[in-house]
Amino acid sequence: MTSSDPNPFDRPSDLPYQLPPFDRIADEHYLPALERGIREQRDEVEAIATNPEPPTFDNTLVALERSGVLLRRVQSVFDNITSADTNPTLQQIEQEVAPKLAAHHDAIFLDARLYERVRRLYQTRDQLDLDPESHWLLERCHTDFVRAGVLLSGPDQERLRELNQELSTLRASFAARLLADTNELAVAVDEPARLTGLAGDAVGAAAEAGRERGTGEHVLTLIRPTAQPPLASLRDRDLRERIHRASVSRGARGNAHDTRELVRRIVTLRAERAALLGYPSHAAYQIADRTAGSVAAVESMLARITPPAVANAALEAAELQRSIQDDGELFELQPWDWAHYTERVRKQKYEVDSAALRPYLPLDQVLADGVFFAANQLYGLRLTERKDLPTYHPTVRVFEVFDADGSPLGLFLADLFTRDSKRGGAWQSTFVQQSRLLETRPVAVVNMNINRPPAGAPALLTVDEVRTLFHEFGHALHTLFSDVRYPRFSGTSVPRDFVEYPSQFNEVWMLWPEVLANYARHHDTGEPIPPELVERLRAVNRFNAGFETTEYLAAALLDLAWHRLSACEAASISDVERFEAEALVAAGAAVPAVPPRYRTTYFAHIFSTEPYSAGYYSYIWSEVLDADTVEWFRSNGGLRRENGDWFRRRLLSRGGSVDPMAAFREFRGRDPEIGPLLARRGLAPAAPDEAAPDEAAVAPEPTAAPAW
Repeated sequence: MTSSDPNPFDRPSDLPYQLPPFDRIADEHYLPALERGIREQRDEVEAIATNPEPPTFDNTLVALERSGVLLRRVQSVFDNITSADTNPTLQQIEQEVAPKLAAHHDAIFLDARLYERVRRLYQTRDQLDLDPESHWLLERCHTDFVRAGVLLSGPDQERLRELNQELSTLRASFAARLLADTNELAVAVDEPARLTGLAGDAVGAAAEAGRERGTGEHVLTLIRPTAQPPLASLRDRDLRERIHRASVSRGARGNAHDTRELVRRIVTLRAERAALLGYPSHAAYQIADRTAGSVAAVESMLARITPPAVANAALEAAELQRSIQDDGELFELQPWDWAHYTERVRKQKYEVDSAALRPYLPLDQVLADGVFFAANQLYGLRLTERKDLPTYHPTVRVFEVFDADGSPLGLFLADLFTRDSKRGGAWQSTFVQQSRLLETRPVAVVNMNINRPPAGAPALLTVDEVRTLFHEFGHALHTLFSDVRYPRFSGTSVPRDFVEYPSQFNEVWMLWPEVLANYARHHDTGEPIPPELVERLRAVNRFNAGFETTEYLAAALLDLAWHRLSACEAASISDVERFEAEALVAAGAAVPAVPPRYRTTYFAHIFSTEPYSAGYYSYIWSEVLDADTVEWFRSNGGLRRENGDWFRRRLLSRGGSVDPMAAFREFRGRDPEIGPLLARRGLAPAAPDEAAPDEAAVAPEPTAAPAW
């Protein structure tokens, strides 16, 4: 970039909804734009902190919300691209800028002058005549400063700054190493006959992956969790074992991509930081500001669910072992056998062949006639593809979203295919946040890692991929429906153990009769999925629930085990694998044939980002709300506009502008109950008042924990 070349981040995009001008953004634009954004916001914050006028809501809180427009603009693009389409240059920039961004955050929230203005407003908040959202902004802003460490002494603040900067660098390193090791461990198969059992389109996708890598082999790429989809259908047991061992070895091979020393360092520094801030552990610090309120509340819930889940997994394992013996085999069930024999038992018991379902689940139909259709029926949304708008990768699609009255709502980007430059898993994020203050409307993006089919062939989805697409679009709806004034509260800016609630609820429409009938049609013949297959699919929906619940709980319990440690305890750990094994035994979740959904060395949720650390429990915590909400919809007529409008108005549109549990109570008319979740998961159902007194928890203000 020369001095005569304008940086596309210098001014707001002139594209619809301020969609970033991806066709004009180059790698060399990011670092100078980020650095300039940091400088500009520091100048803006300095002006607020040194304002000689007495603090008012407008000259302090509103001014803070208006600050950092350039930094917000460039960082939203940079964070998304480094997750979805990174390269060595971007990874180097990420390493360089991570500590600068951490220092910038601390420069704002550890500024005693700025905090004093906020504190004075907070002390007189009841006399300020603020509207509810503004009152909540003041509450949350004061909490943000205190939790950031503004009340610490000078030396402690200096140490806190050092910890935050080092942690930001370590998280970026973890993400880069994991991506590299995942790509390196993709399993190449030079004898196509070894792929027997794999569906034809999956074989084609493996061939396409090999071509993209410049080899003549079939390549089975790894997805983020431990369990890998090909294990369900591959008949070659040695190949299944090879894939599984590749999956669980990520980050633990003693090579340049090993993550174990990063894990130990991250856990130790997080614990030291928590102690500085007055908490016994990182988990205690994180959960104190979530709806759960306390580590004890989370542990109590997990302890209630783990024993029956493990017991169910043991029953399932015995059934699979019998299936192995029925084949005349003598080997003991192993993790790489579970999915394969589960599929066989599924076929025998329910006559449901997962591979046979895939021709009825082509991606384009699922997206347009399933996900979008449900959103239309429930909320009146209409999505129109915009092929005239630029994207950051040729496979990304852009849709304009219109509300029920025809008014424009925002943009939705779908980046659904896997590639070596994309991190694993599935997620939703934003390029532009909705804010009435800044007069911006939302631009949401959903990322998945579906294997790309050969040219001209449809992408046929697994049932899990269909569920994931509905799930992530639930996050997108939370973003698109946001109707708040302040960017601090936009869309999914809610506590981590609440954010998964709207997305998990949206999964219910996947098998809803009107929706399923609209999208599940054979990609060649157009024939609808046979009714008897639908019935069997519904009957099998809880099959393998013991495995699925146990592998999830094992990961959530590992997360808590690491983050309950003190700094001294964390620093004393020399063997990551031993700690992991002992933690699972102690939690009652050590099932040899059911490894955790994520093992420590590739647990990106908690080690490459901050929000999910000590927060992986959030999925099942949110599922209590989700399952209870599904019951409400069923008892009120299901897929009806009136229901969707009520849910949108009372909950989805409000983002983080209200106490999240207060929003739930306003929608539901009462506190959530755990019974629907236990029934859904095939666990012992419980009456709403069954919880013992010590299972109820009260969080510190501003949120209160549900008493389940």
